[in-house]
Order: sequence, then structure tokens, then C-alpha cells
Amino acid sequence: MLASWWLLACASFASCAAPPPPAAPAPAAPADAALAGLRSDAHLLESLATTPLARAFLHATAAQPPVAPRVVWVDTATRAAWSDADAARLSPDRRATLTPRELDASFYWETNYGSPLSYVRAIDVVAGAGLGELAGRRVVDFGYGTVGQLRLMATLGADAIGVDVDPLLGALYSAPGDQGPLGPGRVTLVTGRWPALATARAAVGDHLDLFLSKNTLKRGYVHPALAVSPARHFDLGVDDATFLSALHDALVPGGVVLLYNVCPAPAPPGAPYVPWADGRSPFDRTAWERAGFDLREFDRDDTPAIRQVARVLRWDTGEDAVDIEHDIFATYTLARRR
Repeated sequence: MLASWWLLACASFASCAAPPPPAAPAPAAPADAALAGLRSDAHLLESLATTPLARAFLHATAAQPPVAPRVVWVDTATRAAWSDADAARLSPDRRATLTPRELDASFYWETNYGSPLSYVRAIDVVAGAGLGELAGRRVVDFGYGTVGQLRLMATLGADAIGVDVDPLLGALYSAPGDQGPLGPGRVTLVTGRWPALATARAAVGDHLDLFLSKNTLKRGYVHPALAVSPARHFDLGVDDATFLSALHDALVPGGVVLLYNVCPAPAPPGAPYVPWADGRSPFDRTAWERAGFDLREFDRDDTPAIRQVARVLRWDTGEDAVDIEHDIFATYTLARRR
């Protein structure tokens, strides 16, 4: 593994002395190619990391194994999902109503939300706030969307808990090794609306050291300025005060909360409202403070830093290319339980 990282480090410098190149290897399997791309991007991002914890997060890509493609069966009417193994236990009539989706290694790491390495900026922020290591820490990623960042945090020793309402994720990440012990840490995935559902509260538990939410707890999603379709509205299932009270009680004293949101530009006058463009905290200062939090940063602009990450991760290329200089913005709110 050290050799592979050495080759990545030397690839951009003609002055690196290297032994004669070995014979060309066989073409990488898709799973290996996806992982190789993740590791390559981690190397490129390292120069942007400002803390040892963020660099360790990137280095943890070296410990991840290749993953094989897998099949998930989806009920398109209800969005319920089953792994291939679970679908095989259903009656033939029920299975005939489901749509199989073959998902490759790239989807495993990125799903519909992009590289898990985009979390590197959030990791830098919490490390700068005093959370210098993840070993032995209980971490919740609220609206995790993809397992990659949880695996990287678990590799650093965290008890990493992902919470999401999307049933596809539980079916996708159900193979041996996806959840449970992972190196010195572990990964746990919870499907359900926390804290509204008692089952979700029980599965998450308490004594959390870090509660992280990236691109989920946005004002535009939770409290949109205009009426939107249910698909564009994130319903907490409880009122703001109840949510913040549950969050406060789940954290250890001194526990950290980070809402980190990346957004496009707001819609121009006359264009349809874009709720996800409003990445401000859905909770105002007073609500945070009444719930027992000290606000370290409130709706702080982090646009220059996330644009650097966006360039490395090539957000300006491909079918979903964006104009990084004019259509990528970031803001974050950082709080600590008193």
C-alpha cells in the first residue's frame, strides 16, 4: 500500500527518482477502478486539508477494499427496497412487482450524491473546533446518502452511525462487511426519521461526540420560503424545539454539531424557486441557544474552500457539470453542547 501511495505522490513531479516501471498490469476491474479513483482523488485533496484529522480521513481510503456490483430490488410505487438476498425470500408474485437495479462499485461509493471525499472540508472544520481525533468517538451523519465517509471515519476508530430516510441505502449496504466492525471502529446504518421515530432514536442512542449533517438540514429544505412539492421538503417529523432538544440530549457535554451545506446560486427573478439553494441553518440563533448550545459559527460562508474541493473533484465536468465560480456556494453552522 505504501508503494501505491508513493507512486501517486511522484506522478506529478519529473524529479522523482523511480525504479524501472514494471510490466503493465491487467486492466482494473470496475470495482478496483472505482476504488483507485477514490484513492487518487484523496491524494489530490491532501494539499487542501488543513488539519491532521482531515489528512488522516483522506489516507483512510488506502484501507478500503474493492466492492463487487450488487443488485437491489425496488418497489417504484413505495420506494421500499430489498437486497438481492432478501428479495429471493419473497414470493414470486411479490418479486414480480419489483424492479431490479444492478449497482456498480461507483454507485456504492457515490450513490446519487457524489464523492464521499467532499466531506473533507467538514472534517477540517470540526477538527479546527477541537475534535482532533475520531478514535473512540460516536459520530452521527444525519442524511448520510452514501456509506463512504462513514467507512473512512470508522477506519479512524469512530463508531460511525448513518441516519437516512432512503430505504435504498439499507438494501444497498447490506452485504457482509458493509456494516458492523470495521478496523478499530464500526459502521451502523439507521433507516428512519430521527428523532420522530422511537425505533430510530433507540438505534442511534446517545453519548454522541459529533452530529454532522451535510446538505440535509438546510433552511430551504426544512422551512422553504415558498410552497414546494413534498419531494422538495424535508419534514423533520417534529417541531424545531423538539428536534434541537433531542439533539442536545443525545450529545455528550461539549459534543459538537456541524451543519455543512453546499448550494447552487438562488434562482434569478422570475425563475422557479430552488429550495436547496438556501443552505442557511433551519434553526435561528435563539432556538439554538434556548436548546442549550453555544454557537461557535452561525451561517458562516465557506465558499472559497468548497470551490477548491469542487475543482479537485471535477464538479465542472460530466453530465452534471456546474459552473464552480458562479454556481457553488457553502455555508456552515457550528455549535457545541454546553
